[in-house]
Amino acid sequence: MCGINGIFSHNKQTYIPQVELMNKAMEHRGPDDHGIHSADHITLGHQRLSIIDLSDAGHQPMHSADAQLTIVFNGEIYNFAEIRKELNYPFQSHSDTEVILAAWQQWGIKCLDRFNGMFAFAVWDHTKNELTVVRDRLGIKPLYYHYDGQQLVFSSEIRSLLASELIDRQIDTEGLNDYLRYQTVQAPNTILKDVWMLEPGSYMIISQGNTELKKDRWWHIDHCQTEVPDSYEDLKEEVRHRFYQSVQRRLVADVPFGAFLSGGIDSSAVVGAMAHSSNRQVKTFNISFAEKEFSEAKYAAHIAQIHQTDHTEINLSPNDFLNELPNALNAIDHPSGDGPNTWMVSKVTREAGVTMALSGLGGDELFAGYAIFNRMAKLDKNQSLWKLPKSLRQLMGAGLQKVKPGVASDKVKAILSQTNYDFTSQYAISRQVLLDNRVGELLSSDISGHHLPVTLLNQFNLGDKSLLTKVSISEISTYMQNVLLRDSDQMSMAHALEVRVPFLDHELVELLLSVPDAMKYPHTPKKLLVDSLSDLLPDYIVNRPKMGFVFPWSEWLKKDLFELADHHIKQLALRPYFNAAAVTNLWAKFNSGDPSLTYSRIWPLVVLNHWMETNRIS
Repeated sequence: MCGINGIFSHNKQTYIPQVELMNKAMEHRGPDDHGIHSADHITLGHQRLSIIDLSDAGHQPMHSADAQLTIVFNGEIYNFAEIRKELNYPFQSHSDTEVILAAWQQWGIKCLDRFNGMFAFAVWDHTKNELTVVRDRLGIKPLYYHYDGQQLVFSSEIRSLLASELIDRQIDTEGLNDYLRYQTVQAPNTILKDVWMLEPGSYMIISQGNTELKKDRWWHIDHCQTEVPDSYEDLKEEVRHRFYQSVQRRLVADVPFGAFLSGGIDSSAVVGAMAHSSNRQVKTFNISFAEKEFSEAKYAAHIAQIHQTDHTEINLSPNDFLNELPNALNAIDHPSGDGPNTWMVSKVTREAGVTMALSGLGGDELFAGYAIFNRMAKLDKNQSLWKLPKSLRQLMGAGLQKVKPGVASDKVKAILSQTNYDFTSQYAISRQVLLDNRVGELLSSDISGHHLPVTLLNQFNLGDKSLLTKVSISEISTYMQNVLLRDSDQMSMAHALEVRVPFLDHELVELLLSVPDAMKYPHTPKKLLVDSLSDLLPDYIVNRPKMGFVFPWSEWLKKDLFELADHHIKQLALRPYFNAAAVTNLWAKFNSGDPSLTYSRIWPLVVLNHWMETNRIS
């Protein structure tokens, strides 16, 4: 796990000083080693966090044995040892990076189909004067870039791009619309003008003498089609097999490793499979709170005891968390409405001497664990509502708002006001943080009519998919990739901690996206997962209340964090993109207890202005 940088130029200018600054800006991602390679048209940079082959032989940028190729690589190829056996190559290291180089020489771009892992890497071909930049199937590892027709600048982090001083520090107006709506920006867009994110499962190629930046997808989430066993019993066995195989692959490391253990279904399944698969005692980490209503400690302790893990319970008071919040805010690379929780658990895990940890992220998206699966199923079953006159549906929505004011009723009204039943549009509304009427009030210019999640999902072939598979693809491609995975990466790598996600093994994902709804969700969320791993998931865990990281954010924003929030809300109001009166009015309504304004509608605004101030964004 590392950080990569690079600048390609159509002229023969090299950019060593700029790449040195880019490396320095993300030193936190790879404190173990760093390197730069420069030749005609290309300068590559790398910060290394050593996980596999800790020796100097794993240094990057790495060159092929014949010096034809140079690579910078961030991530892990879990099946590199198996691929290595197929290659006739004079290996000089035991690293997965060198396996990529050898595979690239033997199979070219087709080698990507053989890789099981999380990765973003760039390969420079010295013979062709050609650069290829690749991102993994599910977007676990980030890759940002800027191309102006003359230079291509790319990096694992936006801060690193900005450090090159080759990027204008300007907000992208469509990205801003998306951020206000969804507390993030959907790839390929970002919050910055002319800065893009390479889409998951994609690659791009640029070569000397051709100014076109060619992009293509090498893996398609909507094309997943795997044979599913006919019987439920056989399906459970196949899910179990692929899950265990995924966990086992992710235990390959030459450093101490552990797992985040909340005591929920997903993390408990991961820890159980780790304990059964590893020949060393598993280290587990749980954040607990003095206030029992916020604490999951007893559930985590129960799982730790069952599997005899080396369990660390980090007891925090709200003040402990609040004291660390400024550091968490400073670690944000791309603004997001989430993330401080991951920053905290990553901090304590790294301080305990662990360099790599497994996470249960992805279980809800694959096994229909979120409430949105049930909500979208209900909308699908009630399509006949859209045969009623629009005015009547709007009246129904307004009545619900009056009887039960709040965020949920506001969304129902917005959905009922749609002209037709349309899955992608109504899914997007269900995931909005601020609805369009509020976003329109906050902005000084007209709101964009384009919803980036809708644009993204309409590119997929969802028509023949079952309802729950449609929701899974939507969740994975929007909220998971652009909030959860982005936050997991930026907050863990702030502490040089590698996080691996077994649920996102592409072979497991491809199976689950092919499973019929009736087998995936017969009557309760995640039933297939629970049945497949019943020996790892006792009833005590399965039937416990779903909590996650629970903090009294609303109270904090009105009391402990009031001064911080007030400063950033008022500064944001003064920026030219915003309607000052509407922004301050929103803040006042929140503080007065307006039920339609939960903390999650306010906190992203605080984060946005903090990020703009920190990164000097105009």
